[in-house]
Amino acid sequence: MKILASDGISPNGIEILENAGFEVVVTKIAQEQLQDFINNNEIVAVLLAGTTVIGKELIDSCPSLKLIGRGGSSLGNIPVKYAEKNGIKVINTPEAPAAAVAELVFAHLFSGVRFLHDSNRNMPLEGELRFKDLRKTYAGGRELRGKTLGIIGFGKTGREVAKTALGLGMKVIASDKNVREEKIVLDFFNHQSISIPVTTEPLHQLIKLSDFISLHVPAQKETIIGEIEINAMKDGVGIINTSRGGAVDEKALLEGLENGKISFAGLDAFENEPAPHIKVLMHEKISLSPRIAAATVEARERISTELAEKVVAALRDKKI
Repeated sequence: MKILASDGISPNGIEILENAGFEVVVTKIAQEQLQDFINNNEIVAVLLAGTTVIGKELIDSCPSLKLIGRGGSSLGNIPVKYAEKNGIKVINTPEAPAAAVAELVFAHLFSGVRFLHDSNRNMPLEGELRFKDLRKTYAGGRELRGKTLGIIGFGKTGREVAKTALGLGMKVIASDKNVREEKIVLDFFNHQSISIPVTTEPLHQLIKLSDFISLHVPAQKETIIGEIEINAMKDGVGIINTSRGGAVDEKALLEGLENGKISFAGLDAFENEPAPHIKVLMHEKISLSPRIAAATVEARERISTELAEKVVAALRDKKI
């Protein structure tokens, strides 16, 4: 059976699939040619990253297709319910990128509290002539230690963010659709570890008590952070969104940055992808990255390995 990894897969992922008896085709197929390629080659599974789209028309036109695999947590480029209704299994790897996302959260946090995003814009332009002025401008940074981080969405990624925050000496408050207690385990050298319980709280409590807020939620029909929520936050709050565009109302965010309610924001997800609003891109108080939260060498390896193992389990062991 042939498997198409249209957006690529790591050598280890290929090895897992080939050792299980599958033929892996690692070829980037243009979107308009995908249907013919699947049919002409009797592809039984397509593995995606973020660029290839599997639509309803393609599902209807490709009878050989039995499985769609998506690296990472997002399933936005797959009509999941329609696929499953037509006998096609859909799998993803929501936990594999968690550590990578957590580290980017703190890259944006450190950048925001120490003005690194803006400093790196201005130092090449004015550092030679206005060094003392810039030093004075960026001298009012804050430390993360001892501050409270609010984590909205306490799945695997949210818990990884909590682990990093606790390791830095921050306080953690979390909110999720289900109230529960999670034990966050910090591992140290020589097999030493410490377990810290974190109980999820109502969203309004998190918003009121947090010095910084990080979002880790699936796609939402409505925004989670809007004007009402921002007005209820502490003055000088920092907001990080590495989850989904639209989770934060960008108009309200910009207003909060302008009136000083929000001290800075870090965005890896945007309302208007792949062409974010220019006011967001140009704002001096926003640290920016182009949807790279899960894009590390290590995360790609974990994603490919987990995806390959799930494909083997679905196609060979369960014989779908």
